[in-house]
Amino acid sequence: MRPAWFDQLRRPSAGRVLAAVSVLPALVVAGWLVAGLPLLLLGRFGPVAAVLLGLPVIGVLCWAGLRRLPEVVEATGWQVAAVVAVAAGAGVFNAVMHGEQLIVRRDPATYAQYAIWLAKHGSLPIPAQAEAFGGADPALVFDSIGFYPADGAIVPQFMPGPPMLFAAGDWLGGLLLTPAVLGALAVLTVGGLAGRLAGGRWAPLAALAFALSLPVLYTSRTTFSEVPSLILLFGGLALVHDALSRPRPGWAAGALAGLVTGLAVLVRVDALRDVLPVLAFAGLLIAVRRFSRADRTAVGAWLLAGVVVGAGAGVLAGYALSRPYLAYLSRSVNPLLAICASVMVLTVAGTVAAPWLARLRPPRWAAPAGAWLVVLVMTGFAVRPWLQTVHREATTREDRVTAVFIGKTQQANGLPIDGTRLYSELSLHWVFWYVGVPVVVLATVAAAVLVRRLLRSGEPFAWLLPLAVIGWTTVTTLLRPEITPDHPWASRRLVPVVIPGLIVLAVWGLGWVRDRARERGYGSRWIGIAGCLLVLVPPAVTSIGTAFTPVEQGEQAAVEAMCASLPRDASVLIIERVTGERFTQVVRGMCGLPSAKIRPATADVAPEQDVRRVVERVRAAGRVPVVLAAEEGQVRPYGTPRQVMGLVTRQDERSLVDPPNGTWSLRINVWMATP
Repeated sequence: MRPAWFDQLRRPSAGRVLAAVSVLPALVVAGWLVAGLPLLLLGRFGPVAAVLLGLPVIGVLCWAGLRRLPEVVEATGWQVAAVVAVAAGAGVFNAVMHGEQLIVRRDPATYAQYAIWLAKHGSLPIPAQAEAFGGADPALVFDSIGFYPADGAIVPQFMPGPPMLFAAGDWLGGLLLTPAVLGALAVLTVGGLAGRLAGGRWAPLAALAFALSLPVLYTSRTTFSEVPSLILLFGGLALVHDALSRPRPGWAAGALAGLVTGLAVLVRVDALRDVLPVLAFAGLLIAVRRFSRADRTAVGAWLLAGVVVGAGAGVLAGYALSRPYLAYLSRSVNPLLAICASVMVLTVAGTVAAPWLARLRPPRWAAPAGAWLVVLVMTGFAVRPWLQTVHREATTREDRVTAVFIGKTQQANGLPIDGTRLYSELSLHWVFWYVGVPVVVLATVAAAVLVRRLLRSGEPFAWLLPLAVIGWTTVTTLLRPEITPDHPWASRRLVPVVIPGLIVLAVWGLGWVRDRARERGYGSRWIGIAGCLLVLVPPAVTSIGTAFTPVEQGEQAAVEAMCASLPRDASVLIIERVTGERFTQVVRGMCGLPSAKIRPATADVAPEQDVRRVVERVRAAGRVPVVLAAEEGQVRPYGTPRQVMGLVTRQDERSLVDPPNGTWSLRINVWMATP
């Protein structure tokens, strides 16, 4: 006799198919990270070990997440097909238009070089290989932008989660295509959560609006951390929804949902802030269990445990593998950790006090006041540019470097020069650029209506956690974006929660408006069509300026050609500051050769006497010294100059007060001499 789940497996409904395919990305990503992290901590992150351990872990997580999946989405076959088609189309389009950011100038190339090192070596830290230069020397510098010095070795910037994912792409021969695959999976995830919360008919609209947004295109074409973080956060929200929808939710469903959500911290340390509402929500479920026998509340304790384990793994990995990076972020990370501890304490206290708190009833005015508060907050962000100008005085070296960069960008944009400007007051206007005013208005209406209903009756309960995560992260992100404010660069800050969250709210809000119009006898069909156009057209108009222009094309071929020109027994000395920051790890990771910078004295070029001294030390170590710099004249004193890179390509625009609508030219030259 066949079990019931076997028949469900053979004949799944369209809604169950959408529910399953939209959480699979999060389960696969989480499984790979769970298997890869201990291997990396042990220095054994290789393709064979990762696959042999990763596939069973992924299989177990998928089995636990999809086993006896209830009907959580009402969808038709064409709606499911539309979501899948949008995701596939986005993946193919972004793969064709992918960038090649391998030369370290900003974060994507740092992630790429981090992943390349893991794919080839499977361990951290990165050896400095001082012996290849005759030992340590006061003039030698082995670190570079994105790669910190640590106890005589090199530690990459950032959390290890994204490089572990990108390393898998490198093993398959497609490192630079991995972001497009992850972007397609993110479209599925957002469409699935929209289907759960707003209904299957709105899932294709949410998926398409998300896929069209310029920040999503931007982060789906090169190696960023925002898209994997989104997959885990929104996939975790979907898993929580599914767990609470089960007739008899068990410990596995709650623990799995918490683990997936918490692992977002392994991808981005900022995700500590994003998962705070999940901690409070888990405490609420535990508290409810103390005075209610509702089965759905049984998931609370395991949800809390899963979040703590997942986020704890991220914090552990950060301190074990990225401690200099966390030290650099200590001004924001330490307070965030304190807030997390406070939320845990309040969660425990609220659970203990639950029987007394349950007797309290919010006043009648609380529901309308909560709705109006949502409107007032969004209105405040909208008028903020006319009330505030955000500055930050340069008190650290990093602040001073940022101030110089902002000043140069202001000059290029024809703006008054003031390097202390952060432009954070424009944060909601950034959202207007990328998803359109109608989406923000619909999302605000939806949030106000949902807050009013939740404060009045506690329903729709399924919206409580998603609304808390979206609302909390949106407000805190818009208040302090904490990113260099040039665009499209700064737009990445909106990708993990703000843009997808507002889109999911907006499609629910569009459905609510359509239903109210139908109740009043208006043509709901035409309102629906007009609403869809208002949701889709503004992001498409903004994106069109850069959607068909890939950036930094040709870098892979240029780097490979440069590597081929270097002797196999070379020790590479980079004597010019900018070239040193860009290429020290590129030579070490992609060319497989020891590399170091010669410390400049006062100018951008190292003193000749230091270069010649280290050249002799390299020869004494039995290796071939090679000198690299940006200009022919800089290497001429050490031998016959030879140009090993003359790259001409396009780079991202740097726009401060307007949405980006084009790209800038980029030229990178590298000259070599063999003394």
